[in-house]
Amino acid sequence: MPVPGPGYSITVRLEAPPSASAAGDLTSAVGRAGGVITAFDVVESHNDRVIIDLTCNALSANHAKDITDTLEQLPGIVVRKVSDRTFLVHLGGKIEISSKVPLRNRDDLSRAYTPGVARVCQAIAENPEDARRLTIKRNTVAVVTDGSAVLGLGNLGPAAALPVMEGKAALFKKFAGVDAWPVCLDTQDTEEIIRAVELIAPVYGGINLEDIAAPRCFEIEARLREKLDIPVFHDDQHGTAIVVVGALRNALRVVGKDISECKIVVCGVGAAGSAIIRLLLKQTPGDVVAVDVDGIVHRDRPGMDPNLASVAESTNKENVSGRLHDALVGADVFIGVSAPNLFGAEQVATMNSDAIVFALANPDPEIDPMEAQKHAAVVATGRSDFPNQINNVLAFPGVFRGLLDANANTITDEMLLAAATAIADVVDGDRLNASFIVPSVFDTTVAPAVAEAVRKVASELKAAERA
Repeated sequence: MPVPGPGYSITVRLEAPPSASAAGDLTSAVGRAGGVITAFDVVESHNDRVIIDLTCNALSANHAKDITDTLEQLPGIVVRKVSDRTFLVHLGGKIEISSKVPLRNRDDLSRAYTPGVARVCQAIAENPEDARRLTIKRNTVAVVTDGSAVLGLGNLGPAAALPVMEGKAALFKKFAGVDAWPVCLDTQDTEEIIRAVELIAPVYGGINLEDIAAPRCFEIEARLREKLDIPVFHDDQHGTAIVVVGALRNALRVVGKDISECKIVVCGVGAAGSAIIRLLLKQTPGDVVAVDVDGIVHRDRPGMDPNLASVAESTNKENVSGRLHDALVGADVFIGVSAPNLFGAEQVATMNSDAIVFALANPDPEIDPMEAQKHAAVVATGRSDFPNQINNVLAFPGVFRGLLDANANTITDEMLLAAATAIADVVDGDRLNASFIVPSVFDTTVAPAVAEAVRKVASELKAAERA
């Protein structure tokens, strides 16, 4: 199922004989090893040898080594160096600070720094709200993590989480012009995390919680929302939920079903699954059945934590029990944010006709998308090498752009639903089909549309609070 991709791209510098067959031998060897060549560059040419940079995509780090070993076995080939192109991107970090104002002479310095800056400090002391107008606070978000749930890799700690948080900050800037900064905390104590975010909050216009393990993330977000006067958004929960709900809206349009008549199975009841369920329930579905590693979540199940107990109370109208395969029988929609390879085409066949399958476990989904397509009408994954990629990048940049533009103090489910609707509406009726239910992450109309939808709801909320 997986295909070689740029995430495991390598450049191999090698020496080859100056023969007419050298290029063909090299490309054939990469092909036999299962790699995909993306560039072939002659760096130097001599009478007795040529120096070549051969760039190719692989499936994994081990596969990249297999490709290199295959090249080394060719007669006359000497591998000089292998460069992992992903690691090259990260050398020295991916983001930087730059000044927005010129500092060319004493006059510039006097206004940007001392003595002129003193008057700006006094103005903010007299009216703290002016910090949003006169400092970076108006356009800055903290990307906060404790490194306890990094991607699908688990508890790697704050230093190992930093490359992800840098990437998140780069995406904020690229897609919405938001200045974001990684804040990787060297603690996994709930109280310390809450207090640390409280202490740094004066600098920021919003807090993006990231890669914090459940169930701790629920309490951290809830309490920070109570304590702070700026929006707090856990992207692993709400960013995923926004895009899923937007995509489902369009998928249901494709198959001609109304959500009020649909049985929806959500597999995975951690951060993302719980938030998806919460937003789905706002859409009044026919029923939602949640499933985790211990099976279907129902009201009589013993040993549930508060999050699971809450899910049990609001889902599974018939209070059925069983395993995932049981839940899929007669379902209209499957949404997976759990683990790879949980079921196959034979289970999709037990779902209702025109079934929708969102298998979002990454990098390996709950079901092979090709298998799902044998019986499902619409299939989506979290991967970039299949149609209908459900990607948080469609949500969080625009959401924070809208919150910052509205000087919002909080975030509500109505804002999240507005963002989901905006994402769905970018795919107009002329383009909507089973292989295109969500826009590309590089569609430049997405973030502005999401930002405007969120800004409008946030502004209306502030106006109502003032009235």
